[in-house]
Amino acid sequence: MQELLPEIGPELRERLLSTLVMLAVLIGVRVVAFRVLRAKLPEVTDRYRWRKSIDYLLIALGVLTIGRIWSSGVAQLGTFLGLVTAGLAIALREPITNVAGWLFLLWRRPFRVGDRIQIGEHAGDVVDIRLFQFSLLEIRGRFDADQPTGRIVHIPNATVFTTPQANASDAFPYIFAEFPITLTFESDWAKAKAAFTEIARRHGKSAADLQSTLRARYAVGPLGADPVVYTSVRDDGVCLTVRVLCPVRGARPVAEAIWEDILRRVAEWDDVDFAYPTTRLYDNRSEGKPGARAPLSPE
Repeated sequence: MQELLPEIGPELRERLLSTLVMLAVLIGVRVVAFRVLRAKLPEVTDRYRWRKSIDYLLIALGVLTIGRIWSSGVAQLGTFLGLVTAGLAIALREPITNVAGWLFLLWRRPFRVGDRIQIGEHAGDVVDIRLFQFSLLEIRGRFDADQPTGRIVHIPNATVFTTPQANASDAFPYIFAEFPITLTFESDWAKAKAAFTEIARRHGKSAADLQSTLRARYAVGPLGADPVVYTSVRDDGVCLTVRVLCPVRGARPVAEAIWEDILRRVAEWDDVDFAYPTTRLYDNRSEGKPGARAPLSPE
């Protein structure tokens, strides 16, 4: 050990000392900044964003300052860095692409922390965006409803370059939901449609004023945000489809409230009933409209 000590010259000792001092300063600034954030920002989301920004800033500052300390006096620094960069680009292609994806997320912002998105087969709330990957609190997955499953899904940042993303929170915090209700052909569907329309207006949102925010960023036409009931015919009856606008994270409670009101209302009527798969015998000669019956065959 003593033989190695003389090899550490004054210049190297000065660089090592400067590096340690710079690391201590950066760590101290980080600790003080985080304490100030905890005291000044009560919102968890705001603290998270500021912590991330401070970490990135300190890392960049540390790389620049420490790199400057150790690069001074190195001959042909440009050539050396060029060779190192080329080697790293080949060996670390996927991590570098993930870093490029992270820069794209910071610049273009297709989604942010707190947004509800779907990317490929994964859907959930964005809870973290890091240098190499972003994380989702999964929804659906094991469930049918748009509610968290409790699992965290980690996705490489490079995925944003190759996979379409759907953002349910970007510029318009509502989503459309539809509830098809099939009634028998014998039911008074007109009365049911009027009642279902009233139920839809009571539970759905009318966000016509919020559409201006969406149109300011995207070339979209009128969305028809008012609650409405559409009529169509299916093999087993008349289908009344309730279409409402509900909060992004409130679709399931809205659906529950609408279905419970519809079930109670249909239970009160004698001339309206739900249709479901059944088998029946139909004699056209004695059933249906008189003018549309087949003629009775002679005995």
